[in-house]
Amino acid sequence: MPTKVAAAAAPKPADLIVRGGTVVTMDAERRVIEDGAVAVRGGRVVAVGKSADVERNFRAREVIDAGGRIVMPGLVNGHTHVPMTLFRGLADDLDLNEWLTKYIFPAEAKNVTEEFVRAGARLGLAEMIRGGTTTYCDMYYFEDAIADETKRAGVRGVLGETVIDFPVADNKTHEQAMAYAEKFVAKWKNDSLITPAIAPHAPYTVSEDHLRDVAAFSKRTNAPVVIHVAETRKEVEDIKRDHGASPFDYLARIGFLSDKVIAAHGVFASDEEIAVIKRLGVGVVHNPQSNMKLASGVAPVPQYLRADVALGLGTDGAASNNDLSMWEEMDTAAKLHKVSTGDPKVVTALEAVEMATIRGARALHLERETGSIEEGKRADLIVVDMDDLNQIPAYNVYSQLVYATKASDVRTVIVEGRVLMRDRKLLTLDEEAIKRDARQWRERISRSLAPAGAAAPPPTTSEANPNAGAKKATSRPARKSRRRG
Repeated sequence: MPTKVAAAAAPKPADLIVRGGTVVTMDAERRVIEDGAVAVRGGRVVAVGKSADVERNFRAREVIDAGGRIVMPGLVNGHTHVPMTLFRGLADDLDLNEWLTKYIFPAEAKNVTEEFVRAGARLGLAEMIRGGTTTYCDMYYFEDAIADETKRAGVRGVLGETVIDFPVADNKTHEQAMAYAEKFVAKWKNDSLITPAIAPHAPYTVSEDHLRDVAAFSKRTNAPVVIHVAETRKEVEDIKRDHGASPFDYLARIGFLSDKVIAAHGVFASDEEIAVIKRLGVGVVHNPQSNMKLASGVAPVPQYLRADVALGLGTDGAASNNDLSMWEEMDTAAKLHKVSTGDPKVVTALEAVEMATIRGARALHLERETGSIEEGKRADLIVVDMDDLNQIPAYNVYSQLVYATKASDVRTVIVEGRVLMRDRKLLTLDEEAIKRDARQWRERISRSLAPAGAAAPPPTTSEANPNAGAKKATSRPARKSRRRG
């Protein structure tokens, strides 16, 4: 009697398939899949594997051809002050204390409004999408407005409302700031993209009682806490003078540190403090370019990595960097620690990619949701072109990503299964309107800081004429398929 041949299972529906590229998963096995594919449904990854296997099992309404390109997790920018893009280049070549007290705090006092914050956030979000950042962690004022702009742009954000012990743009007292944070967290706590947080500026600008208030708030609401810690030698000396302990030890002593804390910088941490950070589950975010530019110091990144601390990378604000490119941070992190230790093997290219993806997600306490391409995780991924001159030839995928890739190589950006940029075209933000608004804010900021009776500095050539210096069309033919990643 002839046997029956089982019918092949019908393909399952998917919203999107990205196919044909080299898939750099950043999963636990660090799988790299040649001619791989990722299937997405309902904002999450439902399959990752060989293109033939994924396409046999899934049919999607939309297919993006990533042939010859890299498909990888979207980058995680662990520390920003995103509206400060509008202060880009305002005050450079200074140390942190002078930069903050003489230039940034006064500029903020004269200019920061909700309108300013929204315009700066849109500019920063556009820059981050262009560079392949799909998740970022922020600390600023009017954070509810930043959440609104972030949600509209389609980007994932851990967004911290600032608490600081002097009057600022959105709240004049500690009590007002805590009330704002309460409403902010309640409003956004169940959002798929926005993780609302509270952000005490630093242990030198927030009192012990107020830091305790924040810790209690975080415990009660389950909100993350974003804070600058141990950024400069002066901070360490001042905290030791005032509290009898270094910054991390002081925060541990008062019960502030926990697995909800995201500590930016961490430049000065002893081996003993690193052990405490690891034990308590604190996330740390390394900001190499900002720390270099402000001469803050070199963080003990090799020690953090040896201790398996949840260590991410961040750009800091564009006022102290001066861009939001995570590719530059990866490149700098690997090179800075080689030269500072004299060991070319320290902080490898793979480790730099980890800090910008899965380890960076751990630093933000989001590793169960993003940071790698795995079934069940949020579909946050990018397609990176490998065909430009700076990418040829290629031998090692991680070395190529860290030492050769530029933000301009990112072709397509997907967050929660939604395409935010396709073939370098922003789909959720109006680039020309954003640039026009930023140029107008430049003039307003310049006038606000000019001495009485003095004229504002003249605009640069590109600001006076936005079309000046525009590149002529190249002879390279445009790709016909709008569906190519």
